[in-house]
Amino acid sequence: MTDLLDARRTSRKIIEPRTAPRTRGRVPLNIVLALLMIYFLIPFWWLIVNSSKSSAGLFGGGSSLWFADDINYIPNLIDLFTYGGGIYGRWLANSALYAIVGGVGATVLAVLAGYGFAKYRFAGRRFSFAILLGSVMVPTTALVIPTFVLFAEVGWTNTIWAVIVPTLLNPFGVYLMNVYARDAVPDELLDAARVDGAGEFRSFFVVALPLLRPAIVTVLLLSVVASWNNYFLPLVMLSDNRLFPVTVGIGLWQSTASTYGAAGGQSLWSIIVLGSLVSVIPLIIAFLGLQKYWRGGLAIGSLK
Repeated sequence: MTDLLDARRTSRKIIEPRTAPRTRGRVPLNIVLALLMIYFLIPFWWLIVNSSKSSAGLFGGGSSLWFADDINYIPNLIDLFTYGGGIYGRWLANSALYAIVGGVGATVLAVLAGYGFAKYRFAGRRFSFAILLGSVMVPTTALVIPTFVLFAEVGWTNTIWAVIVPTLLNPFGVYLMNVYARDAVPDELLDAARVDGAGEFRSFFVVALPLLRPAIVTVLLLSVVASWNNYFLPLVMLSDNRLFPVTVGIGLWQSTASTYGAAGGQSLWSIIVLGSLVSVIPLIIAFLGLQKYWRGGLAIGSLK
C-alpha cells in the first residue's frame, strides 16, 4: 500500500511540471479574449440600456450604461412602429427583401463561380482569377458613383433593382468558395462519380454541393449581413423614402433629429436608439439559425 502511494506521488511530481506551464500560458490569452469580448459587447449593451429610456432620460444625466428608474420599452416600441405612418416597418421589410434576394443571389453565383474556378480548366482561367482577386481589393464605395451613372442610363435608379443587382456580385465569396472547394471536394470523388455515369450537373448537385455546405453557409451569412448593413449604395440610388432600407431610414431620422431636435413635438432620439436595436435582432437570429450548419472538413481526408 505504501509503495502504491509513493508511486502516485512520484507520478504527480512528474506530470505536474509538464501540465502547469501549459495552463499558465493560457491565462494571458483568456484575458485578451475576455477584454475583446467586453469591447465588442459594450455597444450592444448600450443599445439595450438606452432603448428603455425616454427622450428625457437619454439627455437627463445619469449613467448611459445602466437603466433609468422607468423602463419604456413598450411605449418606445409603439412610437417606433407608428411614427410616420409606420414607415419603420416598411423599412424593415425592404431590408429583408434586399438582404434575402441579394444574399441568396450572391451566394448562388459565388458557389457556381468558385466551384468552376476550382475544378475546371479553361482558357483564361488564371487571368480571370487574377482579375477577381484584384476586384477584392477595390472598395465597394468607390464603385457606387459609376454604378449610379450606369443605372441612370437604363432607368434603374430609384428602384429595388438598383440595390439588389450590385449586391449579387461578391468577389470575396467567389474566392472563399474556390479555396474551400479545392480541398473539400476531392478530384478522385468526382472522377468516381463520372465513372458511375453521373454527368457534370449531377456530380455537382449530388456529390459536391453537400460537401460545400459549410462554405455556402459562410458566404450566405456574410452576403446577407453585407446587404442588410448596406448604407451608401441605397443612399445614392434611392430617393423615395418608401424604398429605403432600415439603415438609410434611421440615418434620415438622425439627420432630422440633429437639425430640428423634434418632429411634430416628438423627439426622435428614443425611437432612433430602439430602431437601431431592432435592426440588429434579425442579424442575430440569422447567425444563430445558420450556426448549426457550420460543419467544416467533414469529407477532407475521407478517401481510402
